[in-house]
Amino acid sequence: MPELPDSVIENATRLTRRARESIDESEADAYREDRDERLAEHDFNARIRNEDARDVLVLHPDEWVSDGKIHPDRIEDTDRAVEIQLDGADHPDDWDAVEEHNAEVVERVREAHGDDHAANVRAFADFMGNYYARPLESATDEEIQEFLDDYYPRNVWPTEAQAAVVEQSLQIAFDVEEKRMPGTDF
Repeated sequence: MPELPDSVIENATRLTRRARESIDESEADAYREDRDERLAEHDFNARIRNEDARDVLVLHPDEWVSDGKIHPDRIEDTDRAVEIQLDGADHPDDWDAVEEHNAEVVERVREAHGDDHAANVRAFADFMGNYYARPLESATDEEIQEFLDDYYPRNVWPTEAQAAVVEQSLQIAFDVEEKRMPGTDF
């Protein structure tokens, strides 16, 4: 049973996500500072751990840390820590929200760029939603390559016109969301 109240865990998660999504670094710092102050009231710290190309928020007791590093010899009960996956959806309601968002992106692509690009973006949305439960514009370079190299050739039955523009379709999807596509220089 974690020592932190659910409300503190929820706020720490929310503030961490806002900091990650913030474009303004001072705003991101403010979110992290707010999170850290709330956790400090319970003698806890936060850190981000990367696990299998996914980020996990770890909330752990202060006593585990010295000189900014966690010391395993100070950990008596790992159940005192709380881990929250920051990438992906944790329950079906989140998945529904991800699907709704991705479907909106597909429609915006269709309206601005036509059916071939929309079909490719729909396939990518299905891939990101079903495999990672995340908005399509949150894809990493590795996930994009997985989609292009494995998922698309095996699971999508594109027309020749769709297959010829699939990479351009992904770029359009990122552009529609005003995000830089990983693996690109622009």
